[in-house]
Amino acid sequence: MSKTKEVQQQMMAAMKAKDAERKAALSLLLSALKAKAKDKREDLTEEEENAIIQKEIKQTRETMEAAPADRDDIRKECQYQLDVYKEFAPAEMSEEEIRKLVQSVLDQLEITAPTMRDKGPVMKHLMPQVKGKADGKLVNKIVGEMLQG
Repeated sequence: MSKTKEVQQQMMAAMKAKDAERKAALSLLLSALKAKAKDKREDLTEEEENAIIQKEIKQTRETMEAAPADRDDIRKECQYQLDVYKEFAPAEMSEEEIRKLVQSVLDQLEITAPTMRDKGPVMKHLMPQVKGKADGKLVNKIVGEMLQG
């Protein structure tokens, strides 16, 4: 079953359960998925659906971080949306998995004494492998740590 249909079914269940907060979060996600499908004029692939879900997660995180400190209501709402969106997102890679992948890229590129100058080529090879599976900021942080070490 496509993620779009799954989100739609979950939204219907939330409506029946009178869970307005969950319904609202699912509604936002569903409209993003449907808008992309409408633009494309055909059904989305699973990869495209995952990319949209990741984009919504990223935007919600940015909204939460940009919210003023005294606006706990916005932060709570964003956190709830993130929790709902993560139900549909593909499993994220752990730090350990990312470190192993970075090491394999270093081995492929035959970089034995990595320095910060190697970051560009490493990231160029690494990012296509982790796209949609790991947070870019976390990957960047881990690569930075491993290149200095």
